[in-house]
Amino acid sequence: MAVKIYKPVTPGMRGMTGYTFEEITKSRPERSLIVPLRKQGGRNVYGRVTVRHRGGGNRRFIRVVDFKRDKLNIPAHVVAIEYDPNRTARLALLTYADGEKRYIVSPIGLKVNDVIMAGPQSEIRPGNSLPLANIPVGTMVHNIELKEGKGGQLVRTAGSSAQVLAKEGDFAQIRLPSGEVRLVRQTCYATIGQVGNVDHSNVKLGKAGRKRHLGIRPTVRGTAMSPRDHPHGGGEGRQPTGMPGPKSPWGKPTRGYKTRRNKKTDQYIVRHRSKSSR
Repeated sequence: MAVKIYKPVTPGMRGMTGYTFEEITKSRPERSLIVPLRKQGGRNVYGRVTVRHRGGGNRRFIRVVDFKRDKLNIPAHVVAIEYDPNRTARLALLTYADGEKRYIVSPIGLKVNDVIMAGPQSEIRPGNSLPLANIPVGTMVHNIELKEGKGGQLVRTAGSSAQVLAKEGDFAQIRLPSGEVRLVRQTCYATIGQVGNVDHSNVKLGKAGRKRHLGIRPTVRGTAMSPRDHPHGGGEGRQPTGMPGPKSPWGKPTRGYKTRRNKKTDQYIVRHRSKSSR
């Protein structure tokens, strides 16, 4: 996929880039695989804002994506490559030999009319899903399970991939895009290849309106607020934060402050993610 550069007809289009959508082969989603999205505007069941800067945006449908790949040893034809407004990656529409249709995250190299399959005996080719025990060391994978049968939870965003580094005992060592090396059980499934739409990170929105179309509302800098509204606020003219580290509006440390509290899975992390890959 290439990046499209717009002619600067208006100030907002200067520096704006977008998708060419050359890999998309179908414009409308499969009706049997969509459900309506009810927007909450970042609010919980009590009506309180729990996630800030959410609201508005274009109307969209949720595509039901098969992350489990539990239809084993049944070949499926790739019918179309589609756009999904809910994720950065593209979707591939599969039709199985028994007539069932499913969506999967489309990897690089997957084309219409390709035949893919999930199961321990599948070939090592993009789009096929196998247990980690059956995937050779050094292979690039995505859509990796953390618990057997739960479905892929890791490496699902556009252009991302992980690598199988080693196998020992019941576990395989996986290097994630963040640089973290993690132990995952060899019975967990992963899909071969790198997620498509690699140029997603090169797209520049160019204007505030495109951010609103995505359902993201404006963010105000803390330094532009008053001292009663934010710890960074106040002062004549521009001032430094005036404290040992940047803070959230509620006085909690942020930007680099470690928030990981899941000690149960610390034993599965061989090497923590590196700062350069964050």
